[in-house]
Amino acid sequence: MSLTDPASDSAPFFSDDNEGEESGEPKTELENEEEPASGVTDRRAILTVGVLCYINLLNYMDRFTVAGVLPDIEQFFGIDDSMSGLLQTVFICSYMFLAPVFGYFGDRYNRKLIMCGGISFWALVTLASSYIPEGYFGILLLTRGLVGVGEASYSTIAPTIIADLFIKEKRTRMLSIFYFAIPVGSGLGYIVGSKVDDLAQDWHWALRVTPGLGLIAVLLLITVVREPRRGAIEARPEHSLHRTSWAVDIRALTRNPSFMLSTFGFTAVAFVTGSLALWAPTFLLRAAIFTGEKAPCLSGSCDTSDSLYFGIITCVTGVLGVGTGVEVSKRLRQRTPRADPLVCAAGLLLAAPFLYLSIVCAQASTIATYVFIFLGETFLSMNWAIVADILLYVVVPTRRSTAGALQIVVSHLLGDAGSPYLIGVLSDYLHKSDSYLWQFRSLQLSLLLCAFVAVVGGAFFLATALFIERDRQLAENYAHSDDEPIVVPKRGRSTKVPVSSVLI
Repeated sequence: MSLTDPASDSAPFFSDDNEGEESGEPKTELENEEEPASGVTDRRAILTVGVLCYINLLNYMDRFTVAGVLPDIEQFFGIDDSMSGLLQTVFICSYMFLAPVFGYFGDRYNRKLIMCGGISFWALVTLASSYIPEGYFGILLLTRGLVGVGEASYSTIAPTIIADLFIKEKRTRMLSIFYFAIPVGSGLGYIVGSKVDDLAQDWHWALRVTPGLGLIAVLLLITVVREPRRGAIEARPEHSLHRTSWAVDIRALTRNPSFMLSTFGFTAVAFVTGSLALWAPTFLLRAAIFTGEKAPCLSGSCDTSDSLYFGIITCVTGVLGVGTGVEVSKRLRQRTPRADPLVCAAGLLLAAPFLYLSIVCAQASTIATYVFIFLGETFLSMNWAIVADILLYVVVPTRRSTAGALQIVVSHLLGDAGSPYLIGVLSDYLHKSDSYLWQFRSLQLSLLLCAFVAVVGGAFFLATALFIERDRQLAENYAHSDDEPIVVPKRGRSTKVPVSSVLI
């Protein structure tokens, strides 16, 4: 009896889309091509990456819209720097703690359905947050935390779908396209937030742009994306991959030096980008007020031009940095198999001095500050796609969603979950008076921490280079051992599952 037969005792509750071919329904033009091992045609695979890129861009656009209008939010609710930092912290904490949940389900059930539900919830919560009146800052914090549900449901799963559609160099290329959306989406968040705020003279309208686009994303997921077979494109005739228990997966991942060290390196990236993402526009505005280039923000909408400029820089440096990192890594691989972690390390170590200069030069030259920010963000962006690729080739296919979730938890718990709030607390602590001088100076001194953390992150990636070659070979030649219990998820009406549903 077929696994997709509704009368079967072992029919999966969350059935994969690619199993629907046996239903006798006519194939669309996209399905007329010869089906590869993944169960998804080449043309549909390309369209799938396009849809996933769009959603990734939208997620980061929404995340940083708040940062683009932060001075207005501070003025509207009458909050200080530490409370402002909580806006990013509660979101990241929610995202971080929910990531393992979605990672667990992403390794076991239909990933497209999980993403559709998460993104729909995110769009509705974001729209609701745009109607919060004055005096209810706590509700805004709550809604920003709930937004993390949608992001966790997507970010842990989408890279694993790409991994199941492509292999080797093509996978790296597709991941680089996917991760272009992070800096570009972040930059668009600042740009859209600042421009909508200027036009509407109300920061609430800035939060009403992405929900509509999110519903379009759900429709694209339903109509275009098709669930690929996990690990089938990498299948090796001499080995059958089995799904093991969550405890076994976590134990194996924590014993993987390349995965853990690269995760700690990425944690440094998250710390730096999280701090700069929330505070850079506000810091640039305070520097301009301190030097007399702009008037203080006392009433009405604040000047958001710095958010606009920072957003443009983020978009350009993201594309330039991700593209440069992938290309340099590709060329360096011809000389050494340790190219990926070495490029990541170089990016962080080169970013550190430019970030330092951008912070200390803010009161002297606005142009120099923007130039140093441009260079620092370019080097910082070099590792986005490469880190994801490292995870995918040092971890076996059946553990990738769990690995992605674990990496999210660690990098955000020690990185950008606390860094925006920490910077805000340090800024408030360093305030010696309520003058414009100390509003600027205290935030400036706090942000210097980012340059130091970038150096630490570079050291972790250098350590990753010592193990990367060995761990990649172990993942490629992985074979199930007898002491790893196979877990069969309970699906349908019975716990009776055919052997074919266990094999990947």
